[in-house]
Amino acid sequence: MQKLAQLLEFGASGSAPLSELRKQLGSGGCSSQGGAGKSGCGSAAGQGDLPPEIWEKVKNHPCYSEQAHHHFARMHVAVAPACNIQCNYCNRKYDCANESRPGVVSEKLTPEQAAKKVIAVASRVPQMTVLGIAGPGDPLANPDKTFKTFELVSAAAPDIKLCLSTNGLTLPDHIDRIAALKVDHVTITINMIDPEIGAKIYPWIFYNHRRYHGVEAAKILSERQLLGLEMLTARGILVKVNSVMIPGVNDQHLVEVNKAVKARGAFLHNIMPLISAPEHGTAFGLAGQRGPTAQELKVLQDACEGEMNMMRHCRQCRADAVGLLGEDRSDEFTNAKVEEMEVSYDLAARQAYLAKVEAERDAIADAKKAELKTLEDEASGIAIQVAVATKGGGRINEHFGHAHEFQIYEVSTAGAKFIGHRRVDLYCEGGYASVTGIEPILKALNDCTAVLVAKIGICPKDSLTGAGIEAVESYAFEFIETSVIAYFKDYLRRVGQSEIRHVVRGDAAIRQGAFTEA
Repeated sequence: MQKLAQLLEFGASGSAPLSELRKQLGSGGCSSQGGAGKSGCGSAAGQGDLPPEIWEKVKNHPCYSEQAHHHFARMHVAVAPACNIQCNYCNRKYDCANESRPGVVSEKLTPEQAAKKVIAVASRVPQMTVLGIAGPGDPLANPDKTFKTFELVSAAAPDIKLCLSTNGLTLPDHIDRIAALKVDHVTITINMIDPEIGAKIYPWIFYNHRRYHGVEAAKILSERQLLGLEMLTARGILVKVNSVMIPGVNDQHLVEVNKAVKARGAFLHNIMPLISAPEHGTAFGLAGQRGPTAQELKVLQDACEGEMNMMRHCRQCRADAVGLLGEDRSDEFTNAKVEEMEVSYDLAARQAYLAKVEAERDAIADAKKAELKTLEDEASGIAIQVAVATKGGGRINEHFGHAHEFQIYEVSTAGAKFIGHRRVDLYCEGGYASVTGIEPILKALNDCTAVLVAKIGICPKDSLTGAGIEAVESYAFEFIETSVIAYFKDYLRRVGQSEIRHVVRGDAAIRQGAFTEA
């Protein structure tokens, strides 16, 4: 704990490389056991790392598998407007189409409207494999609407996985119904197990027809969350725990949260950065509470990564998001547009797409193994971060100026590891640089040595070079991890031959939730 505190303080000051203090912490992560069926670390765990019954549940789920998020889409339906707790990081706005963060929706739906929308999306987006209900309030504070939606969708499209996200306050009351509907994936947001810390995050809860405040409220909430987690895992339901990292409030405490949820069988832990921009109107945002930097978040995630899966690819989605993680196609499927659609649910076409993806996955895995073998004789303590511009499919297939986000990989002689993403505003609009220019992107990629893109213009390439970031087009449309490893191998060669000098990069900024450029 003391070492973690030093790391977080060190990262905030930026006075020296974070890598030096990381060495003090070590790579073992939290030592407690847990995580049902866990035999491989990270949400990148593949078919050979997990028991067959677990693999079948996660292989096509973009939130539970880092591999799957390159190929499969999810959708959320906003059928649950009410909430039974208040979080200092939440402000549930409606009709905010330019924002991407939890609690934001453009349209609230009835269960019937939601089911029709699901079928419409699935008929036009064959890679959509998961339906999630995540708000904009809490699904289990709206149980009738939530479960009615699941019933309707399950009857019409039994191949779609059902997913639920909850604060956990009333979760123990609904376990039987969740299991009966075959909801195999449940996410619980657990930000603390210490009520004293919880009182700083939750002003109040509403439970059993009464409002509770402060430490008493946090104690009830924590007990209910952990009980619900135990009950779910006892039924064989996969549980992902979301935790919001709030610097100076629960950042160090999340190591203890990680141990507690792991011991109770949680499958996946997702530590997310606080979104605290003042314009979002949250209590934390208005009070000036900052969110973590990129390296502060990574250090905490690394500290908690041990026997338990860590999720690194979360996009903190809207409560009505549609599409691949990192994209939102909800404006294509408004109520008005869905009403005009002629929907034909083609299960055969969806199954054909899944078969195509499986073949592509095999090709990616084989290419990665072959490229990784070329590092076997390399001996180096160097590790770098590489940014990638992609629009999906596991390939480097996005123009620098068209990227809404960059995926970040840490690469060393051990291989390439996905560690997160950086959301940015578009650099290029109608052939011209955006009004915000290149500076926000440089801040977002400041800890990266290179950015791999399908194409990039001369001006942004020069700006990146000036900031010490190499822009690389030579791997355009190739597989991501294969290309990242190949780039790293060449990087080591150039360092060894004194063509370039290895430089430890600094910290980077995490974009605050909303897209401001279209």
